[in-house]
Amino acid sequence: MPSDRFDQDAWLTRISYGGPLAPTLQTLRGLVIAHAHAIAYGSLDILLGRAPKLGIAELQRKMIDRKRGGYCFEQNMLFRAGLRSLGYRVTSLQGRVVRGMAIDAPRPAIHMLLQVELPEGPYLADVGFGNLAPTAPLLLAPQVEQPTPQGLMRFIDVNGELTLQQLLGQRWEHIYRVIPYPRYDAEYEVANWYTATHPDAPYLSNMIAARPLPDGRRLTMFNARVTVRDPNGGSHRRDVETPEAFAVVLREEFALAVSDGDLQEMLRVVEQRGTHGAPHPFFA
Repeated sequence: MPSDRFDQDAWLTRISYGGPLAPTLQTLRGLVIAHAHAIAYGSLDILLGRAPKLGIAELQRKMIDRKRGGYCFEQNMLFRAGLRSLGYRVTSLQGRVVRGMAIDAPRPAIHMLLQVELPEGPYLADVGFGNLAPTAPLLLAPQVEQPTPQGLMRFIDVNGELTLQQLLGQRWEHIYRVIPYPRYDAEYEVANWYTATHPDAPYLSNMIAARPLPDGRRLTMFNARVTVRDPNGGSHRRDVETPEAFAVVLREEFALAVSDGDLQEMLRVVEQRGTHGAPHPFFA
């Protein structure tokens, strides 16, 4: 098999998906939650000085064969390949992250997301945002409250860009604005290089991981702080204090295959230049 060919069977096995494969909304729901549960969001390779490669062969080796995670470009590139292998029509989009910022903040397009064309309408699919990634396909229409396994979400229009929000407690928190125009893969390469190498981006200096849990909660990690958030917005935080505890969290709670050598290097980098205390607003 050519190295650039997508291995559908290996992907479905990796995400433990055994449901229907017809390109329907029902199948898409199952694939989104299965992928999100199985392959944790993570930017650990960036922390190790390894800028992500977005070729399908590299993505399969990393996230399927080596059982590592990935961040938005990696996750959604792999997911897009899986969807297209099943016959879905997918449009590649970008988003402006406004988590923890003003909803109309002048933000660059540094997030990858997908629009899936279905008889029911265009749906957002995004398995790569991290702590607030939607765990169900979402109809790309404003002012429609849509349930997901991790809570209620909706879009509101902000100057022609649909802004994704989640209800946390009694407050709608905005996440990112969707740019409604197709993007070229070369644009993802540029944004990926920027986010993986810019000294002010959070990924070069911090240990970041996120994973939705089957009971509706979300698990996130920002350096030594591990947070479990329930769908109504309540949260429980704890600190990780020893290398052994970090290994348990990454390998067991996030299901990431991390070697002892990589873990030692990540802890060294975090100690030298990581953010201490409250996490970056993207990952709060």
